[in-house]
Amino acid sequence: MSAISVDCLFEPDGQVRVRRIGFDGRWQSVGQGRQWLDGDGRHVLVMLPNKQTAELLLRANSLTWEFRPRRPVFPEILA
Repeated sequence: MSAISVDCLFEPDGQVRVRRIGFDGRWQSVGQGRQWLDGDGRHVLVMLPNKQTAELLLRANSLTWEFRPRRPVFPEILA
């Protein structure tokens, strides 16, 4: 997990629309997938320009964003 900057919009219904994320002052546009809310905060799935997927977490207790890379999951090939 890493702290990052997030450029996003908050919709009236509480949903988040992430436009880009920043690491060390460098910004990258992202595609956004689903999002959900739990006891930790708001989770948002994103896809980076290199097709890597990641989870962003807006922590409820500190209102800080965390970046959580996701490992690709490959389906088993059934014979």
